[in-house]
This record gives sequence, structure tokens and C-alpha cells, in this order.
Amino acid sequence: MENLICPGFMAAGVASGLKKSGGKDLAIIFSKIPAKAAGVFTSNKVKAAPVILDMERIQSGRCQAVIVNSGNANCCTGDKGLDDAKTMARYAASGLGISEDLVLVCSTGVIGEPLPIDKIQQAIPGLIDSLRPEGVYDLARAIMTTDTVPKTISRQGKIDGKTFTVIGVAKGSGMICPDMATMLCFICTDIDADHELLKNLLYNSTQRSFNRITIDGDTSTNDTVIIMANGLSSAVIKGVERIDYFQNLLDDVLIDLAKQIVRDGEGATKFIEIYVKGALSDNDAHKIANTVANSNLVKTALFGEDANWGRIIAAAGRADAPLEEGKINILFDDVLMVKNGMGCGKAVEAEATKVLMKPELRISIDLNMGKGCASVFTCDFSVEYVKINADYRS
Repeated sequence: MENLICPGFMAAGVASGLKKSGGKDLAIIFSKIPAKAAGVFTSNKVKAAPVILDMERIQSGRCQAVIVNSGNANCCTGDKGLDDAKTMARYAASGLGISEDLVLVCSTGVIGEPLPIDKIQQAIPGLIDSLRPEGVYDLARAIMTTDTVPKTISRQGKIDGKTFTVIGVAKGSGMICPDMATMLCFICTDIDADHELLKNLLYNSTQRSFNRITIDGDTSTNDTVIIMANGLSSAVIKGVERIDYFQNLLDDVLIDLAKQIVRDGEGATKFIEIYVKGALSDNDAHKIANTVANSNLVKTALFGEDANWGRIIAAAGRADAPLEEGKINILFDDVLMVKNGMGCGKAVEAEATKVLMKPELRISIDLNMGKGCASVFTCDFSVEYVKINADYRS
């Protein structure tokens, strides 16, 4: 197990009785000193109570704790839901001895059911007592819903001879689609950076990671990415060179977590990169890659290991981006399936079928029109995905 300790941060995860399984379902992250903070939130017009609360509080640019529950989304719960989110923050703040305004709240789970706030209130003292520097793994397990594995990462960097740490935790397995991070993600670091810079860095990394993945085309109501930077390393992010250095490291962290989410997609058996190049712009390439990655027909063919390239070129053609059919090439890994918009024959299809038997592969679509390129990471649609979501609430 990787070292998930970041100086000045502690975490914990306990069972409060929200999950029918009896597993961990309540977690907290705590910084020993107030941290600079920034967040990115769901673009869904229906927003859960904790998202509404966090979007207001994050404007201060400061945060010292985040309390999170799984098993209940606290969404579409009216004024009571917002009161419950504030109550979670208030009880956590009281137990930690900090200002309530420095506590953010996140929830994930079933939409439309009242939050069992009494269970959470009763569990918070034990949760706080469980805080420890190595508690991040407990946090990662406590925020899981249909996830099969916890998703964590740790990286270190050095600026002006000062070593700093970045750790990340995410959850997500279903309701995953670009247009802001369809999941929960928490980043803790001991670098020193102001709020506006953190905000820009986090937005950029989110665009390159969580907004480049899709599992099922559904965007959640609770999606939240929060970064906290307590500055204890004394490594200061100032100047273009240092900013670029930290941006690259943060990109690496978020891209790794994004890929972990896709690999753990509900019922997924394959991890696929849809890579589009030769577009007139990067934006056009992304539109096409995203349309192909979200195609149910493409995803079911990938599950069935059917080299049905017709579904791919059809999906590309309905994207809101220019292309010319007679210029399109499609490859499965290194196997050229389509050249100038036409199939390359049955022998090649047999080779492509072998590629589809692999757990990870790349589908490349070359438009041969320009220099624009983009990748989207996705997975296949299996029978198990339907089973998981047919009776999710039960």
C-alpha cells in the first residue's frame, strides 16, 4: 500500500449505519491549520444540498475540514436537506474546535431520500476520535458506493529544495460522464499557494482528467472536487516555472485517479482510450472522442469483442464537429481497420478482434484534416452494469 500521509493532514472513516451492508459510510479530512482551498462542482442543474453549501463557503478560499457521507446523496431534500448539511458541518466543527465556516460537506448515494442526520450526529464524536495521519485509506473506503476498490494516489515534488506532498482520494464507478467531475475527489497538499491560483490549477487539471472520462453518460448531482493546501512544506508556488511544475504534478494525480475510476466502472471488463487526431481543433477532436466514448452501441460491441467499426464511424459522424468520411482512418491499437472511410477486410477484422480480447486498448480515429487531437477514457457496457443499476436502491 502506498504512503498516503501528507504533513498536517489527518483523516478517518467509520460506520454510522447509513449503508445496509454495515460498512464504513462516514469520513472526515482535517488540516491542523486552516488551508487555502478551491473546488470544482457539478454542472448539473439539480444540485445536492452539500454542493449548494460548499459552493457558497468555498468562495472564502479557506477550509480546514471536509466531512463526507456515503449511502445517501442528500439531494432533492428541500430546506431540510440544506439544514442537515449545515448540521453535519456544525457538529464536525464543534468536535474539532474550529469555525463552522471552515467545514465543507459532501454526500454520495441515493437521491431523494431524507438524510438520517441522527445517525451521523451520533457517529461524529467517534469519527473525530479516529483521526490519524494514516487514516486516508479509511476515508477512501468510507466514501465508496458501487465502487469495488478504493481509489488513492500519492506523489511528491520539490521546489527550491523543499519537498512537498500531494495525496488524492476519489470515489466513482457509475453516473460518470464529462462536464465536471462525476464523482467525489479530495486533494490534500502541503504546498503554499493562494486561493485564486489553486482555483485555476484545479480547473485546468479537472479539464484534463475527470472531464475526459465517461462510463455511462450520466452526470451526477453531487460531483465535487476539493483541493486543500496548508503550506506546511514552505514550498511556495509562484512564478511561471513553479506554477507549470505543480500543474503537471497535479495533472498526473487527477489523471491517475480518473483512470482508476474508469477501470472500476460498474460492470466494466475493459479500459478503452478513444483517441482522435487530425481534427480541425482540439475541441472538435474532443467532441468526436466523447461522442464515440458515450455510444451505447460502441460500448456493447466492445463488451462482446465485436470489431464493429461501423458503430464507431457512425458515432463520430453525429458529433457536432466537421469531418470528411473519405479521409477517416480507424485503428484498434496498431491494427488499421478503416482506411479512407472504408473497411480493410475480414482478415484485418480478425486481427482487430484479437485486440478487443485485451483488458486495455486504444481506438484511434484519424480525421486527416488538421492538427487537433484529444483523448477520452471509457469502458465497455456489460450485463453486470444493467444488473447493478436495475436494483441499485434495493
